[in-house]
Formats: sequence, C-alpha cells, structure tokens
Amino acid sequence: MSILKGKKVVIIGDRDGIPGPAIEECVKTAGGEAVFSATECFV
Repeated sequence: MSILKGKKVVIIGDRDGIPGPAIEECVKTAGGEAVFSATECFV
C-alpha cells in the first residue's frame, strides 16, 4: 500500500535544501502524481 497512491501533490523545493525534482521522484515512488514541481530560493 502506497501512502500517496492516487493523490495529487504540489511540490516546492528549496535551492539550499532538497530540490523539487528530488521530492518529485519520491512522490512518484510513493504512488502520487506531481501536478506542480519547482525549486525556489528562500532568502
């Protein structure tokens, strides 16, 4: 059973932390669908 199976997810990654594409791969592995993924710089 996947935690995110059938769920749609919005991803906002951090440039100095975990980038959006890395989180997106985790979401896909958990069965979710990334509808938006971005990496931002929070200063």
